[in-house]
Amino acid sequence: MWSARQLLEREGPDALTMRALAHQLGVSPNALYSHVEHKTALIDEILDDALAEVQEPVEDDGDPVAALHAMMTSTFQVLLAHPSLVPLYVARQGARGANARRLGELMLALLERTGVTGTAAREAQRVLIVYAIGFAAFGTRPPLEVDGVVPTAELAGNFDSGLRWLLAGITAEKSQAV
Repeated sequence: MWSARQLLEREGPDALTMRALAHQLGVSPNALYSHVEHKTALIDEILDDALAEVQEPVEDDGDPVAALHAMMTSTFQVLLAHPSLVPLYVARQGARGANARRLGELMLALLERTGVTGTAAREAQRVLIVYAIGFAAFGTRPPLEVDGVVPTAELAGNFDSGLRWLLAGITAEKSQAV
């Protein structure tokens, strides 16, 4: 996995091929297929592997909204730390492996503790994930200069404010959850 991530970070998504990875590892391409089915599966594993870095919230204060905020902030920071992966998260619409499932289950449990359940919880989960990936996509691309002005490093503050607003809106809607 590490070699695939290195190749991806060094040369970009188009350069990540089974043949290039095999060459980097000094094996034949066929040898890789006993470990991973195809390139898409490899990408899914790389994306899920990065999610292992997301810090799970500490449960000691008992505030599920604060825990969701901490978890989504950690997710955003992990995405910013791996800029070459962000376009792949966008293209794959998230990740699908064990780490993604673990974090997804934790999100749903935290949402349930706020009173958001069922379809509303799944929708809130999706919105929060898209929010984090979208902000990371802005944060990992060089900003365009407009009229001689380059946007400043307000991104982290904007992420935090927006996340607070989203969580407030999500938890306010719990009375309308289906």
